[in-house]
Formats: sequence, C-alpha cells, structure tokens
Amino acid sequence: MRADQSAPRRRGFTLIEVLIVLVIVLAIGSIVAVNLIPRQEQALQQTERIQLQMIEQALQQFYIDMGRYPTEEEGLASLWDKTRVEDENLQRKHLGNYFDKGKKNLKDRWGNAYGYRPVEADVSGTDTPGRRYELWSNGPDGEEGTDDDIKLDEGEAEEDSGG
Repeated sequence: MRADQSAPRRRGFTLIEVLIVLVIVLAIGSIVAVNLIPRQEQALQQTERIQLQMIEQALQQFYIDMGRYPTEEEGLASLWDKTRVEDENLQRKHLGNYFDKGKKNLKDRWGNAYGYRPVEADVSGTDTPGRRYELWSNGPDGEEGTDDDIKLDEGEAEEDSGG
C-alpha cells in the first residue's frame, strides 16, 4: 500500500475548536460593547445639545422680530404658531415658523417636550449672562431637576474645560 492511499484525512473542526473560537469572539464582543455603550450615551447627549442650540437660534430670531422672548404661557410653540403670541400687535411681526425645516411640536429624543422658562434679570449676577431664558431637555427619565437633565450651558462648560 502506498503512502498516498492511507486512511482518509479528517477535515473540519472539532467541537472544542469551535467552542474556543466562540469564546474568543464573545470576549472581544463584550470588550467592544463595554467601551461603546458610554460613547453612545455621550453621542445622544451631544445630539440633544445640538437640538437645544437649534431651538436657541429660533429663539434669537423670535427676539429680533418681536423685541422679546416668548412668555412662559406662549412657550416654545410660539416659535411656529403665531396665534400663541398673546399680543395681537406682535402677531403681525411674527414671520411664521422660525425653524429651517418647518419643525413643529418639538420633542427630545425620549419623546418629552423641551423645557422653556423665561428668566428675569438677576441683580445678583447669578443668572446666565446674556440669556433671558432657561432651555433644557429632561433627559431619559422625563423629570425636571434630575441628574440626567441636559442643559445647553452644561455641555458648553464641559467642552470649555476639555471634557
């Protein structure tokens, strides 16, 4: 019998080899997932800050046209609905929707309305310089005043500090 006619060679992987490869793939996948999940949360928060900046630009345009920011009763809806403006004389100055793409009924990523509140000038100097309103997203929990709230100023402070 010749050497090339010996018993056929076994081809394929053993169960142990397949399991070892599976364990390695799962270990690499878990390392990647652990590193990407915090990045995803940061990306979502940054997206909300960009949305807040867009709303802020609309508020600035409203201010230019109307000479004031919306009242608390008018709210952000007055940025796209001039009938929400209380003063009929000011309604004539309203130029329609202050958003580029005609957005209405703004909601954050979690389906909650954005928070808006006018702020009176604070003689103690503790309010936000140059801004006469507060603008925020309540974050994933949908409740105002919790740690997951996203405010425009907080994101800017993190960027300024290099964070």
